[in-house]
Amino acid sequence: MRARDPIPPLAEDSLGYALRQAALLVAAVLQGENLTDRYEALLKAHPGWADGTRGAVRDLAWSTLREYGRGDVVLKKFLHKPLPAYVHALLLVALHRLEQRPGQAHTLVDQTVEAAAVDAPNLKGVVNGVLRNVLREAVSIDALRQQDPVARHAYPQWWITRVRKDHPQDWEAVLAAGNLHPPMSLRVNRRRATSADVLVSLAEAGIAARALENGALLLDRPVPVSRLPGFAEGRLSVQDAGAQWAASLLEVADGQRVLDACSAPGGKAAHLLELADIDLTALELDPQRAARVRSNLDRLGLEARIKVADCRQLDQWWDGRPFDRILADVPCSASGVVRRHPDIKWLRRSEDIVRFAAQQAEILDALWHTLAPGGTMLYVTCSVFEEENRDQIERFRARHPDAALDATEACDARPLLPTADHDGFFYARLRKHP
Repeated sequence: MRARDPIPPLAEDSLGYALRQAALLVAAVLQGENLTDRYEALLKAHPGWADGTRGAVRDLAWSTLREYGRGDVVLKKFLHKPLPAYVHALLLVALHRLEQRPGQAHTLVDQTVEAAAVDAPNLKGVVNGVLRNVLREAVSIDALRQQDPVARHAYPQWWITRVRKDHPQDWEAVLAAGNLHPPMSLRVNRRRATSADVLVSLAEAGIAARALENGALLLDRPVPVSRLPGFAEGRLSVQDAGAQWAASLLEVADGQRVLDACSAPGGKAAHLLELADIDLTALELDPQRAARVRSNLDRLGLEARIKVADCRQLDQWWDGRPFDRILADVPCSASGVVRRHPDIKWLRRSEDIVRFAAQQAEILDALWHTLAPGGTMLYVTCSVFEEENRDQIERFRARHPDAALDATEACDARPLLPTADHDGFFYARLRKHP
């Protein structure tokens, strides 16, 4: 029998190479792994990748997962038995690319088959057949996707049901916003620059931006951090515009004792320190993430007391002196930032929301003991689910009669729903009765 000819390697600048690497990432997510962790590991394994290769792989993987369900409904139509995880993922990536760029169909099919040949040469025919069937039946596939709510909205059914129940007037807009490419916003370090100065520097660098209501600078399109003038010098930071409401809503003032209870990666802590001369304690459970807080503060020329501890275990970190202000940016479903972390759509389950809500309640109850009478605690999530948001606050107030909801025009325990300009957040400002 004649030995099989060796398969030539894919060129790193080819579409087939990007399809294969993106499929490896998607396959890892399908098997329960974290997308960001896998991507960082992939970059370490390929330090010589050109910017174009890195960008193509990332965009294909993130976009494919962002379009959750649109590919699966097609594969169910044409496949009669399960495929290996990698081949399944490769077809998902190819179907996404085909939907986005139908004019490149011929090249895409050829390159996908070449990518399949590297890891599953015996399934090249299956890959080729599925993609060519999709091309032949494009009209019926479009109709199929419209009939299936998971394919139409690109979310799991339980997610769609929750959002529709929680936001009956805005549910379709919330889902649609979560499928957009995420915006890029900057926060100006007021101790080192002004917004006007930064806008001028950005314009000189050919980067278009505009100021939003809360002072965030929204770029017309994302750019690499290395292109941002003044970033290395600590004049600005990358932070979503919605997240930049936190520091102003907490209303810190010079001399106050302030706690950031779940601090990593440190953006909100840094913002607080940029606004006032405060005595800030930043808590973080994970030592590596705590190191990121330190690194971010060092770049900006800011100082805080950073402790590695579980904020619920007061005996591990609290010295008994109450805080004037507490930022409780709690762990949550991250459903408001799903466009940045699209693997969440694959990995989250409905029962996870109950678990997050229980953890949030424990954090709130513990931190409330450390707040001074008359002090303010700002509760923050990046979730659009009411069980973690308004319902959580109502339950907390029922348990703590000394807690008052401090409503303002910008913050009255309503979610900041995601839009093209910012991610989704929830803010509730609680004041402890004197």
